[in-house]
Amino acid sequence: MTWQDTLAPIKQSAFFQTLLETLARRQKTHIIYPAAKDWFRALKLTPLEAVKIVILGQDPYHQPNQANGLAFSVHKGVKIPPSLRNIYKELADDLNIKTPNHGDLTVLAKRGVLLLNTTLTVEDSTPMAHKDIGWTTFTDAVIKAVSNKKTPVVFMLWGTHAKTKIPQIAAHHLILTAPHPSPLSAHRGFFGCKHFSRANAFLKAHHLDPVDFRL
Repeated sequence: MTWQDTLAPIKQSAFFQTLLETLARRQKTHIIYPAAKDWFRALKLTPLEAVKIVILGQDPYHQPNQANGLAFSVHKGVKIPPSLRNIYKELADDLNIKTPNHGDLTVLAKRGVLLLNTTLTVEDSTPMAHKDIGWTTFTDAVIKAVSNKKTPVVFMLWGTHAKTKIPQIAAHHLILTAPHPSPLSAHRGFFGCKHFSRANAFLKAHHLDPVDFRL
């Protein structure tokens, strides 16, 4: 199955057309991030059949030039956001990976890490501006599609919002939970969670290739 196959019914629904119409109206009066071409970038870079790990974010960065369609990621040349810096700290501690000088996670997406925000758009300087326009229905369908995979997948759920998705995930997958990596909560258990090594150990145990987290 591909994203196109599994998401076709929802993309053809009246609900989805209404969502796109809402975004078209908002674009006339508001600045929306990321660019429209990147709204579904996470799905384009990580085919359904290639998904090994899912990392859930909430909504995109809401300042200029930050959001690039992948959860927690920014384009090269953009200052690394605090949450991503903390993710890098945990990667370094867990896997002894050298901290990169950029925040572009595209290479991870191409290696099977689905970096999915549960809301795919936001308005300039207004976090969660689009949380109620329908994106959650769509991204829940994405999560369900991954959950329906027979091949085991690792779900990394960081923070309260991500953990609400636990009931949607089938039992044969590995669910790893921790506080959000933001500066406000990372010290409560994100640091030291060892999710990256635990994920690769799970993949290896199921005769799957581990993910190379080096950037």
